[in-house]
Amino acid sequence: MRDAFVRRFGAKPRVFRAPGRTNLIGEHTDYNDGFVLPVAIDRATLVAIAPDPDSAPGKSLLRVHSEQFNEMVEINLGEISPKARGHWSDYVRGVALILAKEGYAVGAANMLIRSNVPMGAGVSSSASLEVASAMAMASLTGRELPRLELARLCQRAENEFVGARCGIMDQFVACFGRAGHAVFLDCRTLDYTLVPLPVDVRLVLCNTMVKHKIAAGEYNKRRGECEAAVKVLAKVLPGVRALRDVMPAQVDQCRKLLTGTLFRRATHVTTENERVIAARTALENANLAKLGQLMKASHESLRDNYEVSCPELDAMADLAWKFEGCLGARMTGGGFGGCTVNLVSAAKVDEFSKYMKSGYERVIGRSPEIYICESANGAAEIV
Repeated sequence: MRDAFVRRFGAKPRVFRAPGRTNLIGEHTDYNDGFVLPVAIDRATLVAIAPDPDSAPGKSLLRVHSEQFNEMVEINLGEISPKARGHWSDYVRGVALILAKEGYAVGAANMLIRSNVPMGAGVSSSASLEVASAMAMASLTGRELPRLELARLCQRAENEFVGARCGIMDQFVACFGRAGHAVFLDCRTLDYTLVPLPVDVRLVLCNTMVKHKIAAGEYNKRRGECEAAVKVLAKVLPGVRALRDVMPAQVDQCRKLLTGTLFRRATHVTTENERVIAARTALENANLAKLGQLMKASHESLRDNYEVSCPELDAMADLAWKFEGCLGARMTGGGFGGCTVNLVSAAKVDEFSKYMKSGYERVIGRSPEIYICESANGAAEIV
């Protein structure tokens, strides 16, 4: 990475890394102030950066080259348009804009991006890019960027600039992930606990090759539906600020007040929060059979109540549930495509990968990509 930067820009850079993530359980709960159980994975975005001594006086130009897209963009840090372009560079522009608003004066610089986090696969390539870029740019300012502030800043970039009304889960686990552990996160308080993962189980991600675009409308629509459900429930349930504050039984009691759609959305979120808490306990007790049951129930609720699955995800999950060495499987990420996450006995990983590839090709007629992942540490400078 450093050599590639020197060849392109003629200077020695600092290099920063931020991981992608998979989520064991807790989907669409983070922006409802709920609970999640993600894992940082060993696929990551690397960002190399150095000041540009040749920049024109008074012009703060950020030159950014993406190896993945083989494309260079120039960002005038003093004149960033507040509108996203639907381009990969939006994530960098958004971070630069929020950094500037918070008083981090980056100055003219060159940046090189390298990533092996699959895009549109539900494993948070966007948050990985945001966090690595933010760390890199902040390193030039002489000011420390605390890790929690880093996560919040990157979430703001995606909310306010890119236009995806995501919660904080992806950016948080990119910052606070730990190898060998899942992160149990309370998305209201941001209190978190590291939960050890079994050493004899592997994370296998199965990519349906259906790319999702969460900023395209459905993701934001689901958040709006949850907010609408909260407004209805708050009229009869004192103290309700988010679906986090509601129990599934209360949703059932208020069924006549909610439309069918709002009832299903509230049912998913409230039951999913309960599943996450139960999943944490199951993982702490090494009760993988229970964890697998909870993951399956999560997928079914995402399919039936939240309606963010698709035939390809359902086919992938159904195949996994039938494999003896698969301890748990469900869709992961925003939905409408992307990956399933599978907990697989280490001794069965190769067999599982072949089984999933051939089975998916038979059912769907498309070749999937299979990623055997390790858990990983959160973002850091590579020294």
